[in-house]
Amino acid sequence: MATNNVHSLPPGRLKKWLVAVRPWAYPASIMPVLFGTSLAAVYGGVVIKPVLFILSLVAMVILHSAANLLSDVFDYQQGLDQVVTPVSGALVRGWITTGQARRGAAILFALGSSLGLLLVYLTTPLLLYIGGLGVAIGLGYTLMKYHAAGDLAVFLNFGLLGSLGAWVVQTRTFSWLPLIWAVPISLLVVAILHANNWRDIASDSKQQITTVAVLLGDKGSLFYYGVLLFGSMGLILGLVFLPRIFFSGQGNITMPLTFLLCLLALPKAISLWRRALHRHQPRQPLDFIILDGATSQYNLIFGTLCLLAIWLDYFI
Repeated sequence: MATNNVHSLPPGRLKKWLVAVRPWAYPASIMPVLFGTSLAAVYGGVVIKPVLFILSLVAMVILHSAANLLSDVFDYQQGLDQVVTPVSGALVRGWITTGQARRGAAILFALGSSLGLLLVYLTTPLLLYIGGLGVAIGLGYTLMKYHAAGDLAVFLNFGLLGSLGAWVVQTRTFSWLPLIWAVPISLLVVAILHANNWRDIASDSKQQITTVAVLLGDKGSLFYYGVLLFGSMGLILGLVFLPRIFFSGQGNITMPLTFLLCLLALPKAISLWRRALHRHQPRQPLDFIILDGATSQYNLIFGTLCLLAIWLDYFI
């Protein structure tokens, strides 16, 4: 997989930094904020505060960018990122140096944390614990990833904590609703990371990096990817129907029937599953290499359907 020619002529300053922070992955950080804010408006009984929403969204994206840069620095220094792919960052392409990437990450972490502290000041100290945990996970993400805890890190940061934080910003109260209902979307964020780590099993193993994909191996990773991909939809069905069957629909975890809209994403999920099944003989050369990017697109589709379900329930 290695290549000696990973450097290419750099584009303009703005473009190379946009590539460096990997904006194709932003749906993973944007979706939980949109989801938690929508839940707060529809089920938390509050009027959305636009300024607080925008600050939350910007802070989340900035911290996501910082974590991406820091992760790229460690991966590059460990010799894990040496091959240019369509979604490679600017570091492996030689567009920026590790020093520049490290300084960029520090600036973004500081800026994102500052916005978080501003939100704490404007809302409630409860947010400090949620945001503080999120920043700590972001700073330690690479270490967690190298010791098979990266999946847990993204499950928390780009799923549960993101959704709960957005809820708290708007309502200033704690609730289990944004945590439980965010689990399906959180699983898909894990699927994005797993697709990346699955592709990199050989290089990670060579460098003695232990990801969940390395522990599971190729066949185990296929099964795990399927659980993440289809388990998210299964959880939606469970939260829609099981409380109605066993508890007559009582309780605040019962999802409205409008969440069955998520079934519209099933054809896309099947398409991704076929890519995974044909990973050794892909129909298109990059099908498996960019499975993480394709899974990110699916996460955006699935999350958008969840948002539509929330607001459709409101208007109905």
